[in-house]
Amino acid sequence: MEFGTALEKFREVGRLSNAYSHALGVLSFDSETIAPKNSVDGRAKTYEVFSEVMYKLTVNEEYFDVIDTLEKNADKLDEITAREVELASRSLSQIRKIPMEEYVEYQSTLAHAQNAWVEAKKTDDFELFAPHLERIIAFHKRVASLVSPEMDPYDYWLDEYEKGLDMKTLDAFFEKVRASLVPLIKRVAEKGDIIRTDFMQRSCPIEVQRRFSDYIMQVMHINRDDCAIAETEHPFTTEFNKHDVRITTHYHENSVVSNMYSVIHEGGHALYELNIGDELTGTALANGTSMSVHESQSRFYENIIGRSEPFIELIFPKIKEFFPEQFKDVCAHEFYLAVNKAQPSLIRTEADELTYALHIMVRYELEKRMMHGEVKVSELPSEWNRLYKEYLGVDVPSNSEGVLQDVHWSGGMIGYFPSYALGSAYGAQIVEVIKKELDFEALIRENRINEITAWLTEKIYKYGRLLRPCDAVKQATGQDFDPQYFIDYLTGKYTEIYGL
Repeated sequence: MEFGTALEKFREVGRLSNAYSHALGVLSFDSETIAPKNSVDGRAKTYEVFSEVMYKLTVNEEYFDVIDTLEKNADKLDEITAREVELASRSLSQIRKIPMEEYVEYQSTLAHAQNAWVEAKKTDDFELFAPHLERIIAFHKRVASLVSPEMDPYDYWLDEYEKGLDMKTLDAFFEKVRASLVPLIKRVAEKGDIIRTDFMQRSCPIEVQRRFSDYIMQVMHINRDDCAIAETEHPFTTEFNKHDVRITTHYHENSVVSNMYSVIHEGGHALYELNIGDELTGTALANGTSMSVHESQSRFYENIIGRSEPFIELIFPKIKEFFPEQFKDVCAHEFYLAVNKAQPSLIRTEADELTYALHIMVRYELEKRMMHGEVKVSELPSEWNRLYKEYLGVDVPSNSEGVLQDVHWSGGMIGYFPSYALGSAYGAQIVEVIKKELDFEALIRENRINEITAWLTEKIYKYGRLLRPCDAVKQATGQDFDPQYFIDYLTGKYTEIYGL
């Protein structure tokens, strides 16, 4: 095939793939926000049709020839197209080895799994979800064996979410984190219950919380013409392009802080996507470079900014304006201490920074064992409960608050969870560089968070997937990833809060 013809066909396939992905994304967003319960069968059929069309779009001899021709003429490609071809080739090497009927069936499996998870969590009935998870795990093992039979199946999926990541790297990372943080957690626990939190569960009307969410997005300088907010069981962010990014949150009348940090976390994801370079729009590079880098930004805004004292001082007058009775006897410093209280807990999304990584270790351990056939899906609840007792010292009262609390497995996201811990560590390393170049705390206190976002845009956001994950971290920090920054950050913060 001639080079010019191949390039033209590559761009046409990209245009169609983007359109189909957009349509499927809207369906998925709808399913998790406002779609009625009984819509799942019809939606699953639509998924099957779209999935078959998308499969056939790239898994054919003509497209194989397109990619082969472009790879042989890589010197003729501009930087953006060369990177697109690299990613397309990698994706194609996977999908072309998966029989179409299995690929299409899996998309239907995911549609039903998400619905089953919602119902299982509501009714505290793990058995409703178990058969769906069994099919998801089986598919992931099958794909790994087809695409990279020489690799460990779990290593294969870790690498899919973060290029170059494997169990050896994660085992070393988690061991270092565990060795440093567990003694610190013990020292904090020995201080006793010294932080006041009685006001944290006071009733805050949900309708007022919705207006408060709008205010938080305003403080984050999120352009609402490009970013919408909706409600769902488990908060998430989805993006169709940089002018259509959607975040979700959940509301609990007795936990305004839960919603507040959901909005800040998802808002961090949104800011990444909203600031992708214009030149990448419409290409396969117009997204974050990896899940770990993405989570570094969501947790950067949620914790490093959102749980900082300057941020609390900035927003606390508005908190008292929205909820005057609930916080009339509370000062900003008390609120700051309360949102940073370290205490082992049941729910990952509401865990404090210090104990958060232990939640991820539980999921990492279970995913490894499921992918290696060392634990059956039916055994997950008991193993989950055992590890929570061992790692965090807490008893799990129900599956809804335990093994069913996260949506990720219902979406087939095997290998995703470690990105939360890695992302937290990336963020701690990045902020040290920012503090050398900007007056970080003053910018937060003065409601100029957009200037921090501008710095991150120049270093990370605007490049989308043009940068590989390790290159994005190195470009922002000037060095390779070092988890010691994360340990030092948490040690310094909690030593000060608890007077250790």
